Amino acid sequence: VQLQACGGGLVQAGDSLRLSCAASGRTFSTYGMGWFRRAPGKEREFVATISWSDNTYYADSVKGRFTISRDNAKNTVYLRMNSLEPEDTAVYYCAASLIAGSERANQYIYWGQGTQVTVSS
Repeated sequence: VQLQACGGGLVQAGDSLRLSCAASGRTFSTYGMGWFRRAPGKEREFVATISWSDNTYYADSVKGRFTISRDNAKNTVYLRMNSLEPEDTAVYYCAASLIAGSERANQYIYWGQGTQVTVSS
């Protein structure tokens, strides 16, 4: 599986963005999909995950502001980010896992290349 993330950009605090992650391969629907991020000078952290049955789980820092969704017909997972804050500035990565609902990066076996999100104050 190859993952291609896009949709990042430079926005102001309070704005919204939608990230997309397109996956190759015919087995996309069998993977749990996740979004992670790495801010400058910080370790990679979990953001959100969605199972093959559309169960979702979020990091506390984004709960209520971000929404993860998937379209299995398009082999794509999305991350809708509302009310963005400067603290959300990071490179965002999508990833695929055979384990549903995991927030542990080491349980994801395929990773996209990342897309930069910068939120100015």
